[in-house]
Amino acid sequence: MDLSSSTVLFVLLSCCCCWVSAHRHAFDPSALPDISVTNGGHWGAWGTVEYCPKGYAIGFSLKIEPYQGGDQDSDDTALNGIRLMCSDGTFITSSVSRWGTWSGRYYCPLKGKLKTFSLSVEAPQGIGDDTAANNIKFLCEGGHVLIGNSHSWGSFGKWSDTCSSGICGLQTRVEEEQGHWDDTALNDVVFHCC
Repeated sequence: MDLSSSTVLFVLLSCCCCWVSAHRHAFDPSALPDISVTNGGHWGAWGTVEYCPKGYAIGFSLKIEPYQGGDQDSDDTALNGIRLMCSDGTFITSSVSRWGTWSGRYYCPLKGKLKTFSLSVEAPQGIGDDTAANNIKFLCEGGHVLIGNSHSWGSFGKWSDTCSSGICGLQTRVEEEQGHWDDTALNDVVFHCC
């Protein structure tokens, strides 16, 4: 191999390595934009971020504790977890509290992408029973709205920004068990765009 051939080969290999390096950085999940809402609850710690292994989120399920009754010893937590269904058939979730069971699954029509969301949150109740986040709704590509089947305490806030390429990950804020009355469980959520 003469000098000019080895120079050309070196340049080609260098370009290839730079391209691979640039694309690894471009697809780094931690560099993905996220969407959030302003009305989330403020109790608890943020869990780990989880991403769809491939594809994007096409649906969701909620972990909900049933109504505990109206006496002074009852403690409602309502929404305890959010699980996303990914287009590759996998399920992902971040932090989840122990109470309740998983609801039915809600899917966008024709495997459409989840694009934006709104969270229903009850304001702090003072000496009353706090529940924080209680329900969620998503807007699918094509305009279809999916609403969870959790409790109606509180109200839905404004819609988040839109993930134009779809939602691919989530991170939830969950208050740990308090060991006494007035647990709130899930308080807030952030979704990550593809």
